[in-house]
Amino acid sequence: MKRTWQITTVTDAARARIALARLAAAHGVPTVERTRLAADLSAHLRQCLTKGGTWRLILAPADDGAGKGLLRAVVVPSPEACAAGEPPWEVTVPCPERPRAAADDVAEDPGALAEALLGADEDTAVVLDKLTEQEDLVSFHREELHQTNQGVLALHAELDAAGRAQREAFAAERRARNEAESARRRLTFLADASAVLTASLNHEEIVRRLPDLLVPEYASSVDVWLFDQEEDKDRAAPHPAAAVAAARTGRPQYAADHPGELPGVDDHPPSALNPGRPLLCVPLPTRRAPLGVLTLSPPGARWDPDDAVMLIELTRRASIAIDNARRFEHNRDIAETLQRALLTDLPATEGLSLAARYLPATHGLNIGGDWYDAFPQRDGGLITVIGDVTGHGLRAAVMMSQLRTALRAYAVDGDSPGRLLTRLHRFLHHLQPDLYATAVIARFHPDEPTLTWAAAGHPPPVLRRADGTVQILDAKPGAMLGIPLTQEIDDHTVRLSPGSTLAMYTDGLVERRAQGIDPGIGRLAEALGRFRSEELDADLEDSADRLLHPLLSDSERDDDVCLLLCHVRGDGAR
Repeated sequence: MKRTWQITTVTDAARARIALARLAAAHGVPTVERTRLAADLSAHLRQCLTKGGTWRLILAPADDGAGKGLLRAVVVPSPEACAAGEPPWEVTVPCPERPRAAADDVAEDPGALAEALLGADEDTAVVLDKLTEQEDLVSFHREELHQTNQGVLALHAELDAAGRAQREAFAAERRARNEAESARRRLTFLADASAVLTASLNHEEIVRRLPDLLVPEYASSVDVWLFDQEEDKDRAAPHPAAAVAAARTGRPQYAADHPGELPGVDDHPPSALNPGRPLLCVPLPTRRAPLGVLTLSPPGARWDPDDAVMLIELTRRASIAIDNARRFEHNRDIAETLQRALLTDLPATEGLSLAARYLPATHGLNIGGDWYDAFPQRDGGLITVIGDVTGHGLRAAVMMSQLRTALRAYAVDGDSPGRLLTRLHRFLHHLQPDLYATAVIARFHPDEPTLTWAAAGHPPPVLRRADGTVQILDAKPGAMLGIPLTQEIDDHTVRLSPGSTLAMYTDGLVERRAQGIDPGIGRLAEALGRFRSEELDADLEDSADRLLHPLLSDSERDDDVCLLLCHVRGDGAR
């Protein structure tokens, strides 16, 4: 049903608006749409009244073409407004229901007007309530969004902090791994260098090895200043002032135009000898006083503090190695000098030539135990002896001298070789229960065509006969001298003829660690058999040298060597 209103005044507009609201409610228009329709209409009617004239409001149901109802409101302009080109205003709202009752004209009924206004207010209140609910819901979602944003920001902050912590942990791990690798490298170098330094017992060789070990990785140059004498520390010498300070104080010194900041090291001004080069001067300490000073220059601008600590420790170990080598050399020289002083000048004997050789070991302190002797007896006989005291060094040399003296004293009584060895056995066991010796004694007599000999735990003598045949005198020997065993050592005899040669020796001549002693004795017998009697008659000293050469040229000597040749001159040489 179509409704039309003429609107000239504000009252007309209010009545039309209220009628529109009632008709919209009657057609089942939703509250929100109804309120929006009333608000839009009120705003437009307010503009119309401002322009003046008579306006018409037409309200009529319509159809959207799909079977759904519409409520259409049209405001037609006044003739004046139409003349001015004002277009009609139109709005459409859905009305899902048929009108429940016909709308009365509220223009004639004040009560209906009041009721309509009340209904419009109620609709407005409902809309406001809904708006309030929507605002609360929007505020709630806004707060949730704010909290979510805060949570996202906090999460990003935590992730960023976790990322920084992880990067710092990775960096710390890399630093720790690099430090551990550097420490392992330094310890490996220190162990290897220590092994190289302590492998030698020659202090000059140790000093020569130091630059090879340190240059170029840990130093660009190395100088070793050794004090030959105690007063050298106070002598004026072309050494850096820091080296002199290190020698006097016993503390490492660092000389440069910048602080070294090295642990345990004193700082000094740059050296006047070379002001542009930093120097690290480390004393070579011993239990008594420094042996010298090791002066180093860095491979780069300066040293890493950990490298400096390692260099100081290596210097300490090098000092110990040098000190031990010097002590060894000193003891070796004393023992060798003592032993050579105790070796006998061979006596001249009618019809018998003697030649002796003593060679110390080529390395190690393997000296002092081997000895030889030859002396006449009162009846005209000649005693020759060669022996070996167990152990090495000064103690063995001293024991050897005591055995030599005791043997000479016992031989005055004219005892045979076996009897002499028996008495030496008792003497050594009583004097040094923990020290042993081996020996061979041979007795020559110009009126006797035989050789009498006895052995106690010693390699057997080798006899070359005049016809060139060789015999190893390995008849049953006695046990070692000094062992806790009662023994009587027997004599043995063998016939001698002019041109015969007896070789007495110690085990250092024939024994090789990888081969044993028997092959060496065989080589000695073979070498001795190659000599001719004329050669031995002519020059026994040269023959001794020629005999030693093939036996000792194949390897270094781990032990000292004694050789005693006794040659019975031929008839033509008498």
